[in-house]
Amino acid sequence: MNVEKNAQDLNITRHEAAVSYEERCRILGQRGAVIWLTGLSGSGKSTLADRVSADFASRKKIAYILDGDNMRHGLCAGLGFSDEDRNENIRRIAETAALFCDAGIIVIVSVISPRKAMRDDARRIIGDAHFFEIFVKADSALCAERDPKGLYRKAKDGRIREFTGVSSPYEVPENPDLVVDTANMTPEEAAEYLLNFIVPKVTL
Repeated sequence: MNVEKNAQDLNITRHEAAVSYEERCRILGQRGAVIWLTGLSGSGKSTLADRVSADFASRKKIAYILDGDNMRHGLCAGLGFSDEDRNENIRRIAETAALFCDAGIIVIVSVISPRKAMRDDARRIIGDAHFFEIFVKADSALCAERDPKGLYRKAKDGRIREFTGVSSPYEVPENPDLVVDTANMTPEEAAEYLLNFIVPKVTL
């Protein structure tokens, strides 16, 4: 179904709120933004998201994590791992992040998003001015060595199909806003590096 055409047929239009984005940001004392963490499973996205979120809290800034695994328990429940379902998974997460961002919240998205087209669509949905693509860099060998969930082992044994980094490709970002090399940084160093980049962009 073409959702956009269906909306037009029903004369569904976007309602402009009485309180503007700028006013919401002024009230919160911060700018809305989406920090999109992309990288292989085991690269350190969730750890980085947690540390950055905690740091924002210590600064009295409102940040919220949209974790890929958590999203699949709710909003994205029922989606599989076909190309179509993966695209829809990223679309739903991006649309959700866009709403949070418009509310003036700093959103930290932690999701593999293996295809360039997926990340480009997320940027389009959220808006270039508010979207920051952060490549959490660690090669598949290191991620498999870490393997915090045992997923690489299951994928290599054939118990998980279409697993990114083993049986499904990951397209490395060509021009991310920032590369956080977790292979050569401690979790503390990685969080500090990202915060040094992003804090000036969300501070009024």
